[in-house]
Amino acid sequence: MRSPRTRPAAVLLLASALAAFGLGPAASPAAAATVPVGSGSYSDTRPPGTSGPTTNTGTPVTPKVTAAARNRPVPTNDWWSSLAFQRYGDNPWSTPMYGHPLTYQATANGLDVGYPTSPAIVGDGRQYEYAHKRDLTIGLSGLNSPDTKADDWSDWTVTPLWSDGSRTLRTTIGHGSPFVYAKGTGGNAQVTTAGAPTVFADQGNVLGITVGGHHYALFAPSGSDWNVSGSTVTAGLGGKDYFSVAVLPSTGALSTYAKYAFSFVTDSKATWSYSGGTVRASYTLTTEAQEGSERGTLQALYRHQWLNTSDALTSYTYVSPRGTMKVREAASFSTSQKASAVLPALPKSDGVDTARLRGYLNDVVNASDPFSGASDTYWTGKALGRLAQLVPVAEQIGETGTRDRLIGLLKGKLQEWFTAGGANEFSYDKDWKTLTGYPASYGSDTELNDHHFHYGYYVYAAAIVAQYDPSWAADSAWGGMVKTLVRDTANPSRTDSSFPFLRGFDVYAGHSWASGHQGFAAGNNQESSSESTNLSAALVLWGSATGDTSLRDLGTFLLTTESESIAQYWFDADEQVFPSSFGHDTVGMVWGSGGAYATWWTANPEEIHGINVLPVTGGSLHLGGEKAAIRRNIAEMERENGGPAVEWRDILWEFQSFADPASAKSKWDSGNGGYTPEQGESKAHTYHWINTLDTIGAPDASVTGDIPASAVFTKGSTRTYVAHNHGSSARTVTFSDGKTLSVPARSTASGTGSGSQDPDPEPDPEPTTGNTFQLRGGGVLTTATGGTAGSDTIASAGGTNHDGTPYQPLVYEARGVNGTLTSGAGTTFKLQVDAGTSVGLGQQARISYDLTGDGTFDRTETYNYFATDPVTGWEEYSQARGLRSSTGTLGNLKNGTVRLEVWSAIGNGSSKLQTGTDKSVVVIPFS
Repeated sequence: MRSPRTRPAAVLLLASALAAFGLGPAASPAAAATVPVGSGSYSDTRPPGTSGPTTNTGTPVTPKVTAAARNRPVPTNDWWSSLAFQRYGDNPWSTPMYGHPLTYQATANGLDVGYPTSPAIVGDGRQYEYAHKRDLTIGLSGLNSPDTKADDWSDWTVTPLWSDGSRTLRTTIGHGSPFVYAKGTGGNAQVTTAGAPTVFADQGNVLGITVGGHHYALFAPSGSDWNVSGSTVTAGLGGKDYFSVAVLPSTGALSTYAKYAFSFVTDSKATWSYSGGTVRASYTLTTEAQEGSERGTLQALYRHQWLNTSDALTSYTYVSPRGTMKVREAASFSTSQKASAVLPALPKSDGVDTARLRGYLNDVVNASDPFSGASDTYWTGKALGRLAQLVPVAEQIGETGTRDRLIGLLKGKLQEWFTAGGANEFSYDKDWKTLTGYPASYGSDTELNDHHFHYGYYVYAAAIVAQYDPSWAADSAWGGMVKTLVRDTANPSRTDSSFPFLRGFDVYAGHSWASGHQGFAAGNNQESSSESTNLSAALVLWGSATGDTSLRDLGTFLLTTESESIAQYWFDADEQVFPSSFGHDTVGMVWGSGGAYATWWTANPEEIHGINVLPVTGGSLHLGGEKAAIRRNIAEMERENGGPAVEWRDILWEFQSFADPASAKSKWDSGNGGYTPEQGESKAHTYHWINTLDTIGAPDASVTGDIPASAVFTKGSTRTYVAHNHGSSARTVTFSDGKTLSVPARSTASGTGSGSQDPDPEPDPEPTTGNTFQLRGGGVLTTATGGTAGSDTIASAGGTNHDGTPYQPLVYEARGVNGTLTSGAGTTFKLQVDAGTSVGLGQQARISYDLTGDGTFDRTETYNYFATDPVTGWEEYSQARGLRSSTGTLGNLKNGTVRLEVWSAIGNGSSKLQTGTDKSVVVIPFS
């Protein structure tokens, strides 16, 4: 979010340091043309007197790309966008770009590369940064290019191009890549170091150097030889056009990295899926061998990735502003996470007084201007969100008249914006391939900032309308314009010629970026991560309401991925990311170089802490997964504030309710009479929210339902299960602990559930005692007994041999495990598997131990696969099949993690794994 209010000195210092619907003709005619989309429309020309993308001096700019990329939608709001968006007229190359672990900056002579490993604390202690500092420049002898342009890009890599008329250089760089892949013509390969390098290895075409305490490897074509002269290192390319440079985790890693030096990355792609409460994602690099036949590579995983992967990782690590990065020796890896919960609203509860809530609702709908004078996209969006949250709340207490009046307000305002030619409209820019709402705000027009923040509110409001009026949401009605906003902000298509793929969401970094141009010394930034997840939750609700499972699943992937990133990088939930010298428990802004205890417009602690909470909706429930971090956050806010919240008290009460509902209610009870709601909030919503959670308890992220619009809450020993059924017929929602909930059509239902493994609603005990673990649906290992039999599906091997390497595995975990290793004992297991009538299948198991819970598995045991028969019925697979391989050694468990993975090693069909019984168990050698 951007605000016109005066920025504090600390933030000023930080900023300075740092076709589905057929788009219309080019926006060049004097008179605007209207492009119809169902019942709505947008313009192909900006309204008179308005601006599109410009430099900082107001000069219009077009994308800075090569001819080869000219017709592709440019992915603005990325970690490298300054290559394509020349925000500063005197810099036609780029500002610093933070790929992690490497940092980059394009200059006339090539690509400056750095590896910052020591954080600086700046801005009166409000900011930590691993600022870009050049170690070396990768170029060609004599290169002096007047600019740098984006020549190619994929999901998390980019290829900038330099050309000075005689020499041409292309480099490919990316998130997680320790390599820079270079192709050049017209000169020798040249690496210029910031100081005279120390050579630690010279193998002719392979050179190991140390610069500024960092180790690099330089790779020229076979037969070439690197020559060091002062700070200039050159090599003839011998008629070839390629060379590469890698940052090494240690000098001893040289031989490993040399293996992949000529396996050049040409593409990066993320894919995702949602099923039964679990989000799975795969991250794959495509490579091309410049010499030899090696097609593998090395990639460094961020913390939010390696915490959620079962793939094997090397012992190599890197420093980054996001904590430790861990290296995988492969061209792909996969992650698996419990899906983040989304609800249209909290359920009806006995804690809410109907008469009191009715009064608060009337205050909103009877206001002289329910939109509070909002005119631009952002503040209109905030008003839409405020009203949309109250629609299901009004229905809960039987206020159908109020509900319908609210829906009418939403429809009227959305339709006003969704129709070209009025005071408010959306306009398409053919050069930047973006849809901008006018009146714009906070640089959403000139800098292409914040589209996901603004438009998320519109999609959320439209999703609530669609829940009650599906015909309004049809593509032929107003749904077409909603989808056009989605295409602008979160387009899932890589082949759409009108909008870029996912625009602001960085699939590898795991979160969105707010700045369209990325023109800061500190890289790109995102302040209000919660307004980013507001769009993702809106996609879940819109997709659910309209039957678009593809958009629903996209929203679930985005929300689940970003929720982990928020926990780690904004709130430092595990206290493993922020430098020890940074004296804060949260940041208001994440930058490419680090993070800042700040906002763009104020140094007020309430807003620094609250900006990553608002708007509080049924899509905010993921915040309740890190209760200790919330308590630290609130405590710091009150220390910095000199007491409890005053200005944004409603936002911070609601935030506290994710961890301590009773404390939040106490603050509401003592302070609800004399405060002004935050502009996206209302007393009606805050009252309903706080009193409902005080009644049913805080969100319980350990249990998931098998549809995205479901959630669980725990108070004491009682769990409350909630789900909304957007469908036209009743359905049963099954939760990962075995409970079920019957939900009527187009309704929300809640209750303590039925059909669980337990006769009462108590949650499973923490698996801290006992050594026999049952498998439960949803990826749980538990020492609890008396479960209800069920099964999970083991994905097909797809006709490929995966013996020894997990492939789309089922993953079951127990965390917080304590135990003393039993001398001479080993792991045992028995797993009930069934291939049905399929032939030629083999299921395989791997059991891993993280002895201290630090995210690193100290012992891994992979067992020989079990060849199932084609006869219906369960068969028992056990450790008797024999140990295929193992790594590491066992020791005592202290707050450790035990993980079981089961996958198909061979075959071309799926199979079943029994859960919820004492016939499928893992027995660990601990007491």
